[in-house]
Amino acid sequence: MLHCPRTFARTIAFSGLFLATVLSPALAADPTGDWKVADGVATIRVAQCNGNMWGAVSWEKTPGGKDKNNPDPAKQSRPTLGMPILIDMKKKAGVDAWEGQVYNAKDGQLYSSTIKPVGTDQLEIQGCVLGFLCGGETWTRVGPPIPMSVAGNPPAAGSAAAKGAVPKSAAPQKTTGAVAPATKPAQKQAANPPGNANASADTVGDICLLPEIARPTH
Repeated sequence: MLHCPRTFARTIAFSGLFLATVLSPALAADPTGDWKVADGVATIRVAQCNGNMWGAVSWEKTPGGKDKNNPDPAKQSRPTLGMPILIDMKKKAGVDAWEGQVYNAKDGQLYSSTIKPVGTDQLEIQGCVLGFLCGGETWTRVGPPIPMSVAGNPPAAGSAAAKGAVPKSAAPQKTTGAVAPATKPAQKQAANPPGNANASADTVGDICLLPEIARPTH
């Protein structure tokens, strides 16, 4: 029977651990959270609602904005705060990217769009009109990732939640879809970006409960 020296055995064990670490799949990037747009005039809260990503305005530098450029007269008086910007974005197979539509309040138009996290603190937004005239910008993270919203993700049929029972582990998730309560400093930063005297308390909360986002699921 062969006997390996102790140091040689340790080397083999370390090498195996190193290879397992290197070859294990990396954690998927998370696009959820609060993101400051490139020109700094707004913050967009991104959360997973009913399996897809949605984004809504969670803070604006100039309060009281209206969607005045919307081609629908009925929407021209709606507040921009809480307005959906990223629309029903679906995960692309094999990559950390989501595609759907983005609403541009500056011209009232919807564009085909893709969002892609870059590292942990940046989110790339690419939008195109009919497959051309493409452009984009990079948003900067100002709030932590958001746990999956219970409100925005109906329980599976036959589950305890569907029958009206709420497991103890689900209790803290009632407020998810908004900035996690356990990270109050980050929440304050997201709702009140530094250097903005017009900042106010978070009034958007769980974006999955916003009527324009919840409505498509019913």
